[in-house]
Parts: sequence; structure tokens; C-alpha cells
Amino acid sequence: MSSSQRSCHDQPYGSRKIAVVVSGWPRLSESFALNELLALQSAGMLAGVFATKCGDSTAQHPALAELEVEVEHLPGGSAHRQAAALAESLAHVRVDGVHGYFAHQPADVACRAAARLGVPFGFSVHAKDPRKVEPGELTQRSRAAACIVACNPDVADQLRAVGANPILVPHGVDLAAFTPATRRAVRPIELLAVGRLVAKKGFGVLIEAVRLLDFDCRLRIVGDGPLRADLIDAASAAGIRGRVEFLGIRTHAELPSLYRSADIVAVPSVIDGTGDRDGLPNVVLEGMSSGLAVIGSDVAAIPAAIEHGTTGLLVEPGDAKGLAEAITSLAFDAQRRHAMGAAGRLRAEAHFGLPACTNRFLSILEAAYG
Repeated sequence: MSSSQRSCHDQPYGSRKIAVVVSGWPRLSESFALNELLALQSAGMLAGVFATKCGDSTAQHPALAELEVEVEHLPGGSAHRQAAALAESLAHVRVDGVHGYFAHQPADVACRAAARLGVPFGFSVHAKDPRKVEPGELTQRSRAAACIVACNPDVADQLRAVGANPILVPHGVDLAAFTPATRRAVRPIELLAVGRLVAKKGFGVLIEAVRLLDFDCRLRIVGDGPLRADLIDAASAAGIRGRVEFLGIRTHAELPSLYRSADIVAVPSVIDGTGDRDGLPNVVLEGMSSGLAVIGSDVAAIPAAIEHGTTGLLVEPGDAKGLAEAITSLAFDAQRRHAMGAAGRLRAEAHFGLPACTNRFLSILEAAYG
């Protein structure tokens, strides 16, 4: 945790001890989970971390080593079996509450384990996890929870639709790590896209948009996933393979320098064939914090961060032509591009700073598990 993050947790908190149930652990793409666990640890509130399954075996977040508690992977199987194992692990440990970090199995395990331990439970929601739970079950779980934390307005609306009353707390961005840089005024324009190579990220749409551009532009895509080969083939078929660079997985320590070399961040998210969609992707806040104009899809919670025409541009999801036009409009107007980047940085500072967001998260959990 950076010094700017640590300082915000020096203020005193109560003596609440909270066990947290996560899903796959560790996961490079879920830096938000690590940030909030480190905040709980720094405040002396973390009783333990329990994962319902294994996560990534490849690159890991550089701050993972700062998590002093050992993450226990629960035995595979049903939520009932995992809750029993969790309760047994906590039987002789001070714990005031059990918090599930996602609405599906982690929340189910947290609820069952908390009942065995005689303490309250709550849960957080993020992107697709509420849609993994049958609505009636989600309603029942929500009514029994001491608190429900939603990280963006889209998932908050999903919960309200089943009668829940979530508290909206964005994850935030490390403003000290992602900082503005002096922007180049020469071609080629460099686009940056960051995310898993899966359908909901819309990178196929972005590749088609780049094909439509009639000026010198380079696209760099950071991330890996099951669609990597398909996207490489799409770039080749479009005749732009030499303009699209697939960088693969990069750690969060490597990301800031990639933002500093970019001109525009593209977030072309779509709703995939299964109904899955992004919440508020990390790349949006990282791009804004880095002083970059962000072009994103008008879908899910992305408009909660991007102010159209002020901090970036919004386009219809799946609209390659509209995306190409948005890229073109900013590529040939450096003054507007830089003004949007400056406005994005100010918005990130005002609403999405990591210390303020994690402090609010801690306050909610402290009050709920009192």
C-alpha cells in the first residue's frame, strides 16, 4: 500500500473484526478487492480471508505481498460445506461479522457461516454476480444482510429491483500511482485498451473502429483471455495487424507507464450474448486519473464516471462507426483532448480517490458489524 493510502487509515477505528469471503483468489483483474482487504488490514479490522476457489496462477498484483494474513482456500463443493469449514476455522477466533465479497457463492457462504457463529453477515456486489443468484434468493439474502455495498450504480439498481437497499461506494483509484504526464502533440495517435480478452469488453468492435480510421493510429491492448487468438485474427483480416499490439498481461506496477505513453483510452464495452456486462471497469478511473480523455460505451456504470463532452466521450455499445468517429474527433483536436484529460483528473480526485472510498467502506462495515 502506498504512503498516500496508509495515511488515510491512521485515524482510529473500532475493534470490529471481520472475516471476508472472496471468490477466486488471487485474481490480477480484481485489484479493487485487494485494495479493500489491505484497508481492512491497515485498520486492524481483518479477521481472515477465505476463498471459495483458486484464482490466477500467472502474474499477480505487486501489492499482494502486503496482505499479512494467509488466505485460506475453502474445500470445494457446496456453500453449506464451505460455510462449515469457515466456521470451524473461526471457532476460536474473535470475529464480529462475516462479509461476502460477491453476491453469489461468497455471500451464501458468509451467510451460512455467520449463522453458525452467531454473528451478522453482509456482502458486496460488483458486476455480474447479482445475476448469478435467482431473484427470490437474492431478495431473501438481502433482507437478512446487515449491510450491502454496491460498487457502482448499475449493480445498485439491480439490487433495488429485488427490494434490497444497497449503499453505493465506488472502489476508487490510486491517484498517486496513476498521474498525468506531458502529452505528445505528434502522430501517430496511440489508443490504449485494458481488460480481459472476453466478449463483454468489446475489443472486436474497437479493432473494427481502428480499421475505419483513415489516419495513422496505433492501438495497444493490455490483457489476456480466451478471445486472444480470435482478436489477433480479426486484426489480421482487417488489414491492421501492424497497427494493433497485443501486450498480454501486465501487472499494476507496469500499467502507469502505459497510460503515460497513450493519447486516448478506449473502453468499448458491450453486453455479451449471455447478458454479462461490465460494471465500472478499472481502466476508466485509471485513464481519468492519468489525465487522459476516455472514450467509453454508454452501458452499465461507465456513464457514472465519464461525463460526455467534459471528461471524455460516450458512444453506443457495439457501434464501430460511432467509435471511429469519436476517436477521430479527439485525434485531430489536441486542445480538446487535453482539456478532457484535465477534467477527468479533477473528477477522479473529487469522487474516486482511493483513500476516501476505502475509508467509507470501512465505516460502513464497522457500523454494520457493531
